[in-house]
Amino acid sequence: MATLDWIVLGIFFLALVGIVWWVLKQKEETSVDYFLAGRNAGWFVIGASIFASNIGSEHLIGLAGAGAESGMAMAHWEMQSWLILILGWVFVPFYARSMVYTMPEFLEKRFGGGSRTVLSLISLVSYVLTKVAVTVWAAGIVFKTIFEIDFIEVWGYQLDFFWVGAIGLVIITGLYTIFGGMKSVLYTSALQTPVLLIGSIVILIVGLNQLGGWSELESIIKAQPTGYGDDNMMNLMRSPRDPQFPWTGVILGSAIIGFWYWCTDQYIVQRTLSAANMGQARRGTIFAGYLKLLPVFIFLIPGMIAFALSQQGMLNLENPDDAFPLLVAELLPVGFKGLIVGGITAALMSSLGSLFNSSATLFTVDFYKKFRPETPEKKLVYIGRVATAVIVVLGILWIPVMESIGDFLYVYLQDIQSLLAPGIATVFLLGVFWKGTTAKAGFWGLLVGFFLGMFRLLFRVINNVFVIPAKVSGSATLEWTQEKAANPAGLNWFETFTVKFMSLNWLHYEILLFFFCILLVVIISRYTEKPSKEKLKGLTFGSVSKEQKAETRSSISKWDIINTGIIVGIIIAFYIYFW
Repeated sequence: MATLDWIVLGIFFLALVGIVWWVLKQKEETSVDYFLAGRNAGWFVIGASIFASNIGSEHLIGLAGAGAESGMAMAHWEMQSWLILILGWVFVPFYARSMVYTMPEFLEKRFGGGSRTVLSLISLVSYVLTKVAVTVWAAGIVFKTIFEIDFIEVWGYQLDFFWVGAIGLVIITGLYTIFGGMKSVLYTSALQTPVLLIGSIVILIVGLNQLGGWSELESIIKAQPTGYGDDNMMNLMRSPRDPQFPWTGVILGSAIIGFWYWCTDQYIVQRTLSAANMGQARRGTIFAGYLKLLPVFIFLIPGMIAFALSQQGMLNLENPDDAFPLLVAELLPVGFKGLIVGGITAALMSSLGSLFNSSATLFTVDFYKKFRPETPEKKLVYIGRVATAVIVVLGILWIPVMESIGDFLYVYLQDIQSLLAPGIATVFLLGVFWKGTTAKAGFWGLLVGFFLGMFRLLFRVINNVFVIPAKVSGSATLEWTQEKAANPAGLNWFETFTVKFMSLNWLHYEILLFFFCILLVVIISRYTEKPSKEKLKGLTFGSVSKEQKAETRSSISKWDIINTGIIVGIIIAFYIYFW
């Protein structure tokens, strides 16, 4: 990078350090201060934090890579502002009334301690398999690609710059999160969000200008068939024969993942729990809903631009996940490159920072404090910091396995989340909407859903790490699995079962698992003890009192309704255009 780029980057980090220093000067005597910022955050900070926490490596690297690899296919996962609205309008009132720190704590109030423990375990596993591994791995790619450094010499040893950049980011982010707590995550997000937006919009404009405009991009992308029917890379809806993104899977499958992520995942919901009141929490989700409309345009479409430029011979794109950092390195003028690097680093840090804080909260509140309720507040904060460090180490150790089983980053992420989401989505939906859901049904719905999801992941690892490499060197995993599922000649019984099981589309498996969990919860609820009315008070739609309904209504303004309608209208228009 040029001198001006380094100056711009330095100014950004000085501002970041200033915010963290200000946070450190604030008193945080209790775990409420550390984990939930004292429950007095406003709508702007909440919305910015939700967006910045969501926009991490999976977007900067993964979503841009998805655009370069498969066009508009994964836009479904990004046009989910409507699910953030459901969080604010439907679920925030229940979470706010319960005065919980965490989602597992909410399930304990609804179903009992067993469900709380299972959800805490699932959440921590999901952080290891997705958020830590994906973010750290992507950080290494970003820094290695943009700075164009393969190795760096330290004390006579040649170190891969991939790991230098990745681990360095973990350490820096960990320090400001560990000592600043939730406030450092919230308020640094307020700085990082506009920086990231400005930088990404610049790269969109520059990329389109270099290519020759939107019409040129459309013509190139539409000329790329998917190989199934008349579909091309610009289509949102793909043939039901498409092995990755059949319309029979993406509509409901993406919504199940989205509901789990936006409405029940500690990583996101914790931002709304920091709100000063119910109205501020809802408006924060509406603001986040507006921001969530942007990723398709500032990340996925730039990935498509990178693909189009490579088709025109103007960019050397060998790996789809290199799309965004290559655009930064090759297209941007002096000064803007530093801004973009700052934005990318900001997103990675915000994503990691949110993860660190959520991990600390989950382990401390849902495990440690549960078994040692008399633990002093300051020790709880210390225990949370240690737990975070352990989660990060486990996530880093998972990276080599992740690289071996993922086609490209964003598909890997959604594939893993499709295995975690069905059981959790089922229990939260039925738990809030049906007061007849029993404690045992909630517990077994979570446990069985998680077990069947991990069963699929186990065979994914076996298939991609052991079976395929033993048969065909360098084979594309999806194509080989589909072929051998139809003709398993040369495979033993275990290999045959593995490839046939893995040939089932990942979205179809998720949908089947979701409905199986619903059926399981309903059946168990029919034959187990019903919860008392007193226990359910305020936790389900059927048990909300008149006073609680009035409190919720009083927090709603006409602007909440108008802006909600605008967001839904934009989503409908997007689907009509790209159908």
